[in-house]
Amino acid sequence: MQVNIEDKNGVTVCSMVGDIDINTSPDVKKSFDQIIKDKKDKVVIDLKDVGYVDSSGLATLVEILKNLRAYGGKLKIADLSDKVRGLFEITKLDKLFDIVADEQEALSTF
Repeated sequence: MQVNIEDKNGVTVCSMVGDIDINTSPDVKKSFDQIIKDKKDKVVIDLKDVGYVDSSGLATLVEILKNLRAYGGKLKIADLSDKVRGLFEITKLDKLFDIVADEQEALSTF
């Protein structure tokens, strides 16, 4: 799992590459520790290059969302594959997360 973090006009964009599963979830969480510590208030997670998310991966994403919301931060999830989008829909997490088509839409809707 690789997490690339960059600032785009005041929005923190986190592009992930690889699967988010029981083995990689701790690394994903660690990648967001500094973002949360710095209280970044606009965050996009781009899942364009993520093909698989398991239950521990979903739990990690929910925890990140919870930690951001604790100080008023906002999170958008962008560019889900059909498979990952289906997982969000089955678990009803599509109602919890602000899911957008792509990074450009995420940046333009903050």
